[in-house]
Amino acid sequence: LPFPSQVVYNRVGKCGSRTVVLLLRILSEKHGFNLVTSDIHNKTRLTKNEQMELIKNISTAEQPYLFTRHVHFLNFSRFGGDQPVYINIIRDPVNRFLSNYFFRRFGDWRGEQNHMIRTPSMRQEERYLDINVCILENYPECSNPRLFYIIPYFCGQHPRCREPGEWALERAKLNVNENFLLVGILEELEDVLLLLERFLPHYFKDVLSIYKNPEHRKLGNLTVTVKKTVPSPEAIQILYQRMRYEYEFYYYVKEQFHLLKRKFGLKSQIRKPRPRPEFFIPSPLETEEPIDDEEEDDEKWLEDIYKR
Repeated sequence: LPFPSQVVYNRVGKCGSRTVVLLLRILSEKHGFNLVTSDIHNKTRLTKNEQMELIKNISTAEQPYLFTRHVHFLNFSRFGGDQPVYINIIRDPVNRFLSNYFFRRFGDWRGEQNHMIRTPSMRQEERYLDINVCILENYPECSNPRLFYIIPYFCGQHPRCREPGEWALERAKLNVNENFLLVGILEELEDVLLLLERFLPHYFKDVLSIYKNPEHRKLGNLTVTVKKTVPSPEAIQILYQRMRYEYEFYYYVKEQFHLLKRKFGLKSQIRKPRPRPEFFIPSPLETEEPIDDEEEDDEKWLEDIYKR
């Protein structure tokens, strides 16, 4: 592939983005590209004027650049800009939801070691709200549209992209096909990194060796969400039904990712998507938990780590 000088990683929250951004900081120094990160972590939906302003700012960055931010897909060509190459990573929707639910309440081992309280403004009754009660009694945090989270990152900024349904799902699939060079899945992160190195060597050369470095992996252990529990089968089934569009998208992306792996010689067991199970129990990931970027800015902590 020709060398793209404009890459956008509109990272999905709780889908390994902290891990990848940490790698990108090292890679940008190693390979000399411009890593542009945003200080805004909790605004994914933009007005038309905000879209125009952000696209203008991105497009005028020194090239080659890789821009990263939690933001729903932006159509640069709509505003007269050159459409960049998009990349992203998604995750099993129930696992993503559970990781976010408990991280908002209890944080990760880094906070545990420093006796930090996650989300200090949260009321105690909310912090210790049983996950099963939240799901079975239909609390807002555990019901639609709050569970419609991944698809809007690929559907875009149109108001209908926020409504769970076929329209947003199909538009998200179309954008994946037409605008994303690669959408990987977190459960197979090492293969995602291998393909990124193959497709974008000027940005990702040697990424897997850096990722596997013991010092880097040791950092990952601090970002595991604490006090996370698995809901009951009944609650999981309800979540699964509420997130049916998210799963349609996840299975589609996973199938496309496996086809891509096979095309480029990465051997893995390629199976047809299994019928939807009556009860879906998430399996633990082999990759480390990312730090949630949407609640607060942890950039200084990362910089301090790598200055040691």
